[in-house]
Amino acid sequence: MAKIVLIPSLVAAKNIDSLNQSFLDSANDYDNGMVFKAGVYDSAKQTYTPAAIGSGELHDVYMAFSPEDSIMTDEMGNQYKIGLNDPRNFTNSKGLVFSAYRPQVGDKILISANGIEGTADDYAVVAAGENKLQYASAAVSGLSYKVWDDSAYISIGGASAIGTQRVAAVLLECVAI
Repeated sequence: MAKIVLIPSLVAAKNIDSLNQSFLDSANDYDNGMVFKAGVYDSAKQTYTPAAIGSGELHDVYMAFSPEDSIMTDEMGNQYKIGLNDPRNFTNSKGLVFSAYRPQVGDKILISANGIEGTADDYAVVAAGENKLQYASAAVSGLSYKVWDDSAYISIGGASAIGTQRVAAVLLECVAI
């Protein structure tokens, strides 16, 4: 199954380090674009555990985003990162530290269509108990994105050609946090 592809086109977190955090979950994988709260902080590892979004907790939400690298480990335990041709095959694997950022009003992202659940509508919002954005007819009191273009696409390269495939995507702008 193809994973969510996220392109943070214009996000404040590119310039403000405090909006970026490290997370570690030993039980679950996270696609880029999945949303969650910051749970328990482990000072020894300097990471948070991702926590489910509860009812009434739609603010201060983080969105997973790590570079699409695959990690190879040799017999001695050395890890090597290599490039990945197709970001649809990438996930933030359980047991490995990954990055997430806290969206801000005005952020623009391009997310593959499978990163938003429901019937296409004017907004994509967070919902309690969900780790993907949900389509909605209006913004919520919490993380909300305005849908600017639901017919966008992300070009994906192949082994021998650049941009030979198109993945359906949605252009969003954050309007509430």
